[in-house]
Amino acid sequence: MSEPGNAEINVQHNRAEHRFEATVDGHRAVADYTLADGAVVFTHTFVPPELRGRGIAEKLVRPALAWARAEKLRVVPACSYVAAFIKRNREFQDLLASG
Repeated sequence: MSEPGNAEINVQHNRAEHRFEATVDGHRAVADYTLADGAVVFTHTFVPPELRGRGIAEKLVRPALAWARAEKLRVVPACSYVAAFIKRNREFQDLLASG
């Protein structure tokens, strides 16, 4: 039996709902965003309690930030997790919207 957290997590970009999401063990984790004036505002990251401690939030946020970079969008980390993630991962700091 494999350990929890070792399974591949399939992150989907749900453009209609403005979020990145993954369903793991029947539970949905999400990173929500809105678009405004050439920026993506990450508003909320949620990982159900059953899935916490498995690095799932990071697995949602990394492709979300890569998407923002590819789309040439500035990032506004209104979500505290996204703000902390960018602070810890310097390669994404250039995406931050100024001001």
